[in-house]
Amino acid sequence: MVICVKGQGFATGKINLGELEVVQITEFECVWTCNLLRSKSKGISFYKPVGIPDGYFCLGHYCQSNEQPLRGYVLVACEKESFTAGVYCDYYSDSDFPALRKPVNYSLIWSSDSANNGCGFFWLPNPPLGYKAMGILVTDTSEEPSVDEIRCVREDLTETCEISDTILSSGSKPFQVWNTRPCKRGMCCKGVSVGTFFCSTYSVDEEELEIACLKNLDSTLHAMPNLDQIHALIKHYGPTVFFHPDEEYMPSSVPWFFKNGALLYEEGKGKGEPIDFCGSNLPSGGENDGAYWMDLPVDDDARNNVKKGNLESAELYVHVKQALGGTFTDIAMWIFCPFNGPVNIKVGLMNFQMNKLGQHVGDWEHFTLRINNFTGELWQAYFSEHSGGEWIDAFDLEFIQGNKPIVYSSKHGHASFAHPGTYLQGSTKLGIGITNDVAQSEYSIDSSTRYQIIAAEYLGHGVVTEPCWLQYMREWGPTVVYDSRSELDKIISLLPFFVRFSIENIFDLFPTELYGEEGPTGPKEKDNWLGDESVTVGINGDPDHSSTAAVILLA
Repeated sequence: MVICVKGQGFATGKINLGELEVVQITEFECVWTCNLLRSKSKGISFYKPVGIPDGYFCLGHYCQSNEQPLRGYVLVACEKESFTAGVYCDYYSDSDFPALRKPVNYSLIWSSDSANNGCGFFWLPNPPLGYKAMGILVTDTSEEPSVDEIRCVREDLTETCEISDTILSSGSKPFQVWNTRPCKRGMCCKGVSVGTFFCSTYSVDEEELEIACLKNLDSTLHAMPNLDQIHALIKHYGPTVFFHPDEEYMPSSVPWFFKNGALLYEEGKGKGEPIDFCGSNLPSGGENDGAYWMDLPVDDDARNNVKKGNLESAELYVHVKQALGGTFTDIAMWIFCPFNGPVNIKVGLMNFQMNKLGQHVGDWEHFTLRINNFTGELWQAYFSEHSGGEWIDAFDLEFIQGNKPIVYSSKHGHASFAHPGTYLQGSTKLGIGITNDVAQSEYSIDSSTRYQIIAAEYLGHGVVTEPCWLQYMREWGPTVVYDSRSELDKIISLLPFFVRFSIENIFDLFPTELYGEEGPTGPKEKDNWLGDESVTVGINGDPDHSSTAAVILLA
């Protein structure tokens, strides 16, 4: 038995989960397609995995919208031998039952037989007692599938899963199809996405699904990249961040911010203390209790200088962590700006640049690359738009220098977006909200060369040295209370009488941070440091249409 060295299993095509070994299948055979209004570019297709290696078994079928390239996966599994050469697993089960078993039989969930769409039959595997199904099978005949088609997984090797994006919602017959994901996601969670889907003829929002996901019980995380592999991934995939051509408030390095006069204030003391170049005199650990905060220099010239930032010193601060049970690696890239500029408010066709609304000291923003640990490919990128964010598949990104994505930073607010344009934070239906303007310019940072790895906990103690300032859990700026009413009153006075709202109603259309906010905290205080990224409920202020669910009218 050889003890696993970190990175030994990265991009090898197989991942050990304890009693199971899984392989990612990305080749499929289409089983059934249902089209929307007979258009080939719309609708949804269901696929069975092909090219499954000997000894591995299917866990469920795959589906996706026809509006995007066929690019997904399902996991297939085999029972791992007790001692696999080159891999050490610290998980041992006392169960006498095998990890995988055939289903007892199937239940027909739903079927369709129409001239337009052909025949489609959806089967839920009924697992033996103590086992869980991982996915649904789809056939084009009414004959019940063979129990040899699929395997169920012993319950202690699984985690609960939940529905995520709606892929299909039928119009004439009650039937819906969703992607699934582990209920618990984040750096310390063990749930592994199988890549399958769930479907039902009833609402399942509050119900526990009849299928599950896998659990990674191998704490060695042998498929995660080692430090050399992390540097190689960043060099290969590191995005270029473009700032708006009219940006006035550029990023800087954290040491530059400290060196150029940032001050640390303590509650009860009127005078701020200069911060050491490395942040060694900042209070460390604890929680954000409001006792400390940072602010700009007191001198007006120095204050204005720090507000502008310093692009030449700026770098990306990188946190590397495991995702989806160590089957993916998240490379979160944080960028610091000394100052967040005032917002621009859009009301219909009119735009109003505010004088102070939205301003605050110390702006931390980020984006995340999600790397596939089976292959080493860039799988998705997360963009931290204001009030949430969204995952963008790799095929839908813009690239520079071959394989490096482009990240657009919004004017004044520095939120990240995948494509240029104007994004409205508010109500697109009414055309009222805060604009996030993004465009390419001569102002940019290449994160593949200008970065510092600040944390990678899974590598173990001492492999990555965390900077002193990362342990500062308090606020990077003073609490701000905006005089929103006076500035918004000016906007309202310019509107035609018939489109005016009451002050209260207009306030309801804007994000809560427009009225005031506590000073922003650093990366370690954000929920996504340990947890998964927060996906925006709605894009541009309206209900989420990011997955473009197909509404199928089935005869």
